[in-house]
Amino acid sequence: MTDLIEVHTAHLAGEPLAWAVGRAESLDVLLAPPIYGNPWRVFVRYTGEVTIREVRYDPQENWAVGGPLIDKHQAGLSHDWYLSGGPCGCSAGPINSTWLSGPTPLIAFCRALVHAKLGPIVRVPKELMP
Repeated sequence: MTDLIEVHTAHLAGEPLAWAVGRAESLDVLLAPPIYGNPWRVFVRYTGEVTIREVRYDPQENWAVGGPLIDKHQAGLSHDWYLSGGPCGCSAGPINSTWLSGPTPLIAFCRALVHAKLGPIVRVPKELMP
């Protein structure tokens, strides 16, 4: 990871969104380079007293990772038919914060969390951008 580029939080999706959520949560975020046809991926390093493990980090698409974040931040979720960008949309946000929209509840919440903690524009590694 060498260069960072600025992206509007409301436009984040996929791996750039996962990276931004990890930074917002103050996690030790790592990038795994492309291998065996996989694109760049986001991992986090958890350091215990005896072990160090690196785990795939995908709160924007995995309820096992993103769901506990929704509880932790006491977020609200809403299904909104009128949002543009697809047949259905969701809006979400941490308690007492700006709500943002997305095609799924997890993406909407992750965008809102990043906006609340890091602001409307974030810097992400250029390798993660399409």
